[in-house]
Amino acid sequence: MAVLSLDHPWAFTFGILGNIISFMVYLSPLPTFYRVYRKKSTEGFQCVPYIVALFSAMLWIYYALLKPNSYLLITINSIGCVIEFAYIIVYLVYAPKKQKICTAKLLIVLNVGLFGLILLLTLLLSKGPDRVHILGWVCVGFSVSVFVAPLSVIRLVIRTKSVEFMPFSLSFFLTLSAVVWFSYGLFTKDKYIALPNIVGFVFGIIQMVLYIVYKKSKQPAPIMEIKMPDTVIEIMKLGPTEKTFGVHPIIEHEHNSAQGDQNEHYDANNEERTKEQFTTIEV
Repeated sequence: MAVLSLDHPWAFTFGILGNIISFMVYLSPLPTFYRVYRKKSTEGFQCVPYIVALFSAMLWIYYALLKPNSYLLITINSIGCVIEFAYIIVYLVYAPKKQKICTAKLLIVLNVGLFGLILLLTLLLSKGPDRVHILGWVCVGFSVSVFVAPLSVIRLVIRTKSVEFMPFSLSFFLTLSAVVWFSYGLFTKDKYIALPNIVGFVFGIIQMVLYIVYKKSKQPAPIMEIKMPDTVIEIMKLGPTEKTFGVHPIIEHEHNSAQGDQNEHYDANNEERTKEQFTTIEV
C-alpha cells in the first residue's frame, strides 16, 4: 500500500474514498434486516441480490490477489464478504422453509460451484498475465450484469410514475461509488475496474433523473368521505393487498318496550355503527 500511495497518490486517494463509500453502500440494507430480526419474518423479499453481491466481492478478491498493489480492492471486498454473508445468515434464520431451501441451493451453485469452477479453470488453463486478463474480463462481465439489474426498477418507476421503490440516497451513493472507482481504475490504468463503472455511472444518472421527474408523483392514496344514509360498508382485510366489501342494512331502533329484549343482543360495535351516517373509504 505504501508503494501505491507514493507512486500513485491520486489512485490511493480515490481508493480510500471508494472504500468509504462502498462500505456505506454495504451497510444500506441494515434497516431492512433489522426489521426482519424484529418481526422474525422476511416479509416475502428475496435474498438473491445479497448472494450476487457476495459472489461479486469474492471475484474481485481473487482478482486483487493476482494483481500487485491491489490492497484497497482486497480490504473493501473482504469487508463486503463479511457483511453480505451476515445478511444471508439472517435471511436463512427467518425465511420460510421453501425460501431457505432455494436460497441455500443458489448459494451453493453460485458461490461454491461457479466460483470454484472459475478458480479451477483459471489456475489450470492460464498462467501469469493471461490469468489476470481472463479473470479481469470475467469480473467486467459480471459487474456489468449487476449494474444492469436495476433496469427492472427503472421500468417499474416509469410504469407506476412513483419512486417509492427507488430511494434517491441509494442511487446517489451507487453513482458516486461508480465515479470514484472509475477514477481509481483510470489512475491505476486498470481497465477492468474502470469499464464496468462507466455503465454504473450511466445507470445511476438515469435513476436520479427519474427520481427528480417522478418524485412529485409519490402521493398518498386519496381519502374520500361518502355519505351512506341507508347502508354501512364493512371492510375486512384478507391479506396484504386484498379487501372485500360487505353491505349491510342499518337497523332502525325503535324506542318501545316490544323491542327491548332484542336490543340487549346488540354489542357495542353494532350500537356505534347505527349512530354513524358517514363511512370513510380509502381508495
